[in-house]
Amino acid sequence: MNTKSYFFQSFAIVLLATVAFIGFKQFLPKKIFSESGPNSKNVLIDSMLLEAVATDSSAISKDTLVNEKIVFDPTQGITFPSENFDDYKGYQYLIPFYESLYQLENNPEKKVRIAYFGDSMTDGDMIVKDLRTDFQEKYGGNGVGFVSITSESAASRSSITHQYSGNWKTQSYLNVKRPRSPFGVNGHVFFANDTAHIEWIRFKANNVRFATSLDNPTLFYGRSGNMSGKVNVIVGKDTIHKKLSPTGLVNTLNITSASLKAFKADFIRADSIPIFGFNFDNGKGVHVDNFSQRGNSGLPISTFNPSVMQSFNAKLGYNLIILHYGTNVLNYGTKDYTWYDRSMTKTINHLKECFPGVAILIISTADKSTKYDLEMKTDSAVVPLTIAQKRYALKTESGFVNLYTLMGGDGSMVKWVEEDPAKANKDYTHFNHRGAKKIAELLYDQLNTGYEKYKVLRQKRKPSAPKKADSTAIENDSVDAE
Repeated sequence: MNTKSYFFQSFAIVLLATVAFIGFKQFLPKKIFSESGPNSKNVLIDSMLLEAVATDSSAISKDTLVNEKIVFDPTQGITFPSENFDDYKGYQYLIPFYESLYQLENNPEKKVRIAYFGDSMTDGDMIVKDLRTDFQEKYGGNGVGFVSITSESAASRSSITHQYSGNWKTQSYLNVKRPRSPFGVNGHVFFANDTAHIEWIRFKANNVRFATSLDNPTLFYGRSGNMSGKVNVIVGKDTIHKKLSPTGLVNTLNITSASLKAFKADFIRADSIPIFGFNFDNGKGVHVDNFSQRGNSGLPISTFNPSVMQSFNAKLGYNLIILHYGTNVLNYGTKDYTWYDRSMTKTINHLKECFPGVAILIISTADKSTKYDLEMKTDSAVVPLTIAQKRYALKTESGFVNLYTLMGGDGSMVKWVEEDPAKANKDYTHFNHRGAKKIAELLYDQLNTGYEKYKVLRQKRKPSAPKKADSTAIENDSVDAE
């Protein structure tokens, strides 16, 4: 056997392959592989997003909003300065929220509530936990707010210990369009339909600022013809027996008005009764509910039942709804997000029907990095998606946070991952706890900047013309303007 001949033959093949690769490299797509494969644990895709992409992927003429000057109409006698589309924040549309903060600041017994809807970016109470702490530190308030019966991120949530039995029947707005009973405000509905085994849930307060106790624990549940259901609440060695009365669209069951460290709830003969979750708050200050769902694009919110949501709002009293989406919308390799703009515009208008008069804040996608020519860079879809999100924020008269620019813009995710200590994970998509805290700080600072401007404008506001015969109204209006 001529080994030398085989060696030169093999060498020639490798050399030819190398030359061929260099020659054809210019024709290959720059984006071949991401830094890592999809994390199936954290990345899911909601069915409505897939449907929207499949049925509405054709491009239409885009709205000519870029570089447009935005002039606001007065709200309650207050008008924020005009803005350019590039720097749009929409403080004008947050005036109802800012007024509620103003009232709380002047009366600590009042309450302000925020619903924070998000995807895997807020999984395990990430970002939301720190934003909640920032608000409660300034305005008061104790408690983690609304917590679902089950949660895929319960084990990783540090703000509360949350355990539950594995026999709950769960329906989610992520993949069910027509649930047996309308979804709750958390986008889920749960059923204790295993009559052979007890469904249970257990909560324990952790050593977290402003959440060291379970204040005023209250169960939320829906309508059913089953009048035999009850809940046995175990607190230490004591058991409290509570009967369920599922007569309204949304019903509440107060476990105790006291503050608990921990409790377990057993659901007895509660089959067919829609169960939503527990709420924990001390009744004053600021409360922030985290409604995160991995894989959510935001579109499933369009399946909310307006009557049910209005009933939730009557009991919880929201002042601001935050929509933080985009992570899962970046996965389609497109730079035309007209379809998403149009779909989310419809979704937010539906949300306004569900929560009349409640201010809405849109948070854009964060920076995300993808490998191009063996180098991690900002994904080419990030900026187009951010612009689309700004479009539907403006069209729906919502406030807007450009998280991409807020965290540093082009290439910022690479810096957040590679700096020491790191603020983001090696998937170049999700923040770690250090980064989540920084993001919460940036969000709070922008909201607070708008609030401080609001207070100045409020003080300068001209009182509405009083009726001549009503001297009391003149005095009250003058005081209110100060």
